[in-house]
Amino acid sequence: MSNEVKCMAAVKDLSVEELRSFIEEVIEEKLRELLGDPDEGLAVRPEIRDLLLKKLNQTASDAIPASEAARRLGLEW
Repeated sequence: MSNEVKCMAAVKDLSVEELRSFIEEVIEEKLRELLGDPDEGLAVRPEIRDLLLKKLNQTASDAIPASEAARRLGLEW
């Protein structure tokens, strides 16, 4: 018996949620296969890496608590 036939035999026993989850997994796998990451395997230039790290650190140091952001926007937290 082929894998496809075994799979079809199992599909008939799936609940709607299980079938939905199975379909989502198959679609995600196919999208990853088709689209992939076009930059995979490429090196990041040192100046770009440094810029990204600087921005990451800057963003972290500029962060404020959500309650403060809500207060500044006039929202109740």
